[in-house]
Amino acid sequence: MAVLDDLSGFEFEDVMEDVFRNLGYENVRQAEKTADEGRDVLMEEVVDGTRRAIVVECKHTDTVGRPVVQKLHSAIATFDFDGPKRGMVVTTGRCTGPAHEYVDRLKQNGDPHPIEIIDGEDLRELADEIGLDLYNGRIEILCDETLRPYDPTASVSAPVEQAFRDIENIDTGTVPNPQSHVTLRPTVTVTADTNATFETSVGVIHQINDRSRFVIHADRGNPTIASEEVATLVVENRHAAVELPDDEFADTFDAVERGRFGQTQTEYKEWAVDRLRAMHTTDVTYTGDNNVTYTKTCEPNQSDVSVQSIDAVYLPAVRHSVQLQEYSYPLEYFSAGPSRVTTEDGIHQCVHCETHGGLETYTYCANCGAISCEKHIKTERLEHEPVCTGCAITERFALKTKYFYDEENLEAFRTEYSEMPIHQKAMENQLVTGSALLLVILFIVGLGLVLI
Repeated sequence: MAVLDDLSGFEFEDVMEDVFRNLGYENVRQAEKTADEGRDVLMEEVVDGTRRAIVVECKHTDTVGRPVVQKLHSAIATFDFDGPKRGMVVTTGRCTGPAHEYVDRLKQNGDPHPIEIIDGEDLRELADEIGLDLYNGRIEILCDETLRPYDPTASVSAPVEQAFRDIENIDTGTVPNPQSHVTLRPTVTVTADTNATFETSVGVIHQINDRSRFVIHADRGNPTIASEEVATLVVENRHAAVELPDDEFADTFDAVERGRFGQTQTEYKEWAVDRLRAMHTTDVTYTGDNNVTYTKTCEPNQSDVSVQSIDAVYLPAVRHSVQLQEYSYPLEYFSAGPSRVTTEDGIHQCVHCETHGGLETYTYCANCGAISCEKHIKTERLEHEPVCTGCAITERFALKTKYFYDEENLEAFRTEYSEMPIHQKAMENQLVTGSALLLVILFIVGLGLVLI
């Protein structure tokens, strides 16, 4: 049988560890390779509310005989676990008749440590179930769940409508519907335990007992760690994920894309193990029995890192684009139903400078469609409405710059200005007028003091 032929025995154990994890078993980890004692993989299951340990013997051989099963039965009996225990023999080949007879006899006698056999034929069925490529030992990513790309209690464009409520001088009811695009981005959440003890002749000098969890953007290319905000979004909303609909939201969004997972689940596991080993590697200084100071690099072994779960789910990256006259305003975010992590907000941003963020005041210019900060918004002289400095036509009256929608409004004000009495013209620059009045008052007061 040309199944998993290229894998070593240890590599086959690695594959089976991933297989069992995908089948839903808990606390899956490998036994110490230096002290096999007839057990390669240890794991647990909960049946009818009772937690049970499972001791697994992995055999990457053509035939498994009765002695292997007997050795496993002894290993189960001596395994330290406070609760019921059972065993499992997994082989890429087949089990002999006597091996099956021994297992059947344990069952008939009601033995407290029953054993299950999974042979090469059974492995092929499991492979179809979890996406295992039997010919290279890699487990593919099989994912048909996604976090919700929008809040089911609101419209898809609700985040855009909410953002425009903060903008001055615009009626949100007149904002056109945005073009909405969603990309379902692959993510993988890895949970792993690192447990290692480092000893010298003076005793234990360093210990690691850590559980790590990180979310990976799993698109094609090198895996990248998601930001803390995005990781929280994924982890806290994973329970509310939904199955991908047949239309993949094509009836809801103007365009939909689904990314492809860049690597196999096995490769993400290997990447995570390497990362955790590097993260926990440290230099430890200690004093030996001879009072000499030493420095030792404490680096966990691969067997010190146990991946507890690898969970794949699509994370919707939503992009809305609203066109207002000359300007297009994007709003991008990662979505999990009503929860979002914004990655680009072109609505709370001045089109004329780098001012951005929700703490500023932004005003819409109906003349050109610009959204501007306070520095780049003025009052149109003729109609007394907001106009931005980008589109306004300017001219100085009474030494002060005035802003106009267009040449027509400017010409109309020129006519109006020419007909104004001198005191009204002066009021077109209240600062200069006020300063002049202050100087006159000071002159009169000063003249009065001189006369006295």
